[in-house]
Amino acid sequence: MADTTLTKIDSRYSPTGPDGEKYLASGIHIAMRMWENEQPGEAKEPSVRPYETVGYVLQGRAELHLEGQMVLLEPGNSWVVPRGTSHTYKVLEAFSAVEATSPPAQVHGRDEE
Repeated sequence: MADTTLTKIDSRYSPTGPDGEKYLASGIHIAMRMWENEQPGEAKEPSVRPYETVGYVLQGRAELHLEGQMVLLEPGNSWVVPRGTSHTYKVLEAFSAVEATSPPAQVHGRDEE
């Protein structure tokens, strides 16, 4: 029988992660999270994650540094960070974006890896 689970998430009540991200809808194979009003600053230390990330910029600007490349992210842009690649972000202007991760990032502490 097919899974008929229907989930609705109201972001006003979403739990937040250790870096301020809001966890949105999450399924078995994919999850969403939102970054709101991230402030400009220095790039964080590069990290490697055991999941793929795709994102969409709602407002602001940031640089995505991935394996020696740099991409400027602006409103309306989307991006992909492949699983297992070294990357970091540098926020240039107050930045908001939605990301989807596969498999779900927050399952079993994957955000902390």
